[in-house]
Amino acid sequence: MTIEMIPAPRQEVPAEAEHIQSNLQLSVIVPAYREGKRIFQNLTRLLQELNKLDAGYEVIVVSDGNTDSTVGEARRVQSTQVKVFHYPMNVGKGFALSLGVDQCAGDLVTFIDADMELDPANIGGFIKIMQSSNCDAVIGSKRHPLSKVAYPRFRRLQSWVYQLVVRVLFNLDVRDTQTGLKLFRRSVLRDALPLLAIKQFAFDLELLVVAHQLGYRKICEAPISLDYQFESSVNLGSAWRVLWDSAAIFYRLRILRYYQHRKLELMASDADNRCPV
Repeated sequence: MTIEMIPAPRQEVPAEAEHIQSNLQLSVIVPAYREGKRIFQNLTRLLQELNKLDAGYEVIVVSDGNTDSTVGEARRVQSTQVKVFHYPMNVGKGFALSLGVDQCAGDLVTFIDADMELDPANIGGFIKIMQSSNCDAVIGSKRHPLSKVAYPRFRRLQSWVYQLVVRVLFNLDVRDTQTGLKLFRRSVLRDALPLLAIKQFAFDLELLVVAHQLGYRKICEAPISLDYQFESSVNLGSAWRVLWDSAAIFYRLRILRYYQHRKLELMASDADNRCPV
């Protein structure tokens, strides 16, 4: 599959922005699917919040097989800190995030959905929590007592039941695995992502499960502000797929010991590559 990097429009870069960019600390991965004209405004809003941080950053937009105006609208953003990648097939959010991580350079990596239902102003708070607690990841939680959320009761019930299942199956001390705003140390993603099998709905859960399996167990939950827009791709079909994929994660973890075997395979492959001929 061909992956295309879409160049941003040329512009002069202020000296201050050059200094910040040379001190790159944060990579923000934005998976995008069928965002159309909304993505220009959403990315502009994201940049406004990131510019308030005392940290160099980059924004990596990954177009997951879009056939609408998403790529063109993302290109309109006048910033050298925004990179846009596109591939022709819709593979899934998990694949888009993994590709974005492969292309990023920051020591800290944030995931945020392109619809910006989750307020990007929360990213600064996530960074402060990570710095003060020295945790491996900070994940947004709709159940945090300081979170500001408003979404339908049925969605609340779905989320509550699913997280109960997650706690029973995986013993994760996390109240909300699926919220789309997360911050990781790049080292965690470097170790966990090569072991993952899921590219779509349960990617978030598999990432946390595998990170936990690898010993990255200090996960902090943080408050978020959620502006539910009632256009989510989560329906009964996708909810069933999440449950199915979650069962598959349990099967790979507890029955097949897939992640352990995969890690050993990768270690052996790395050792072979380092051996002199």
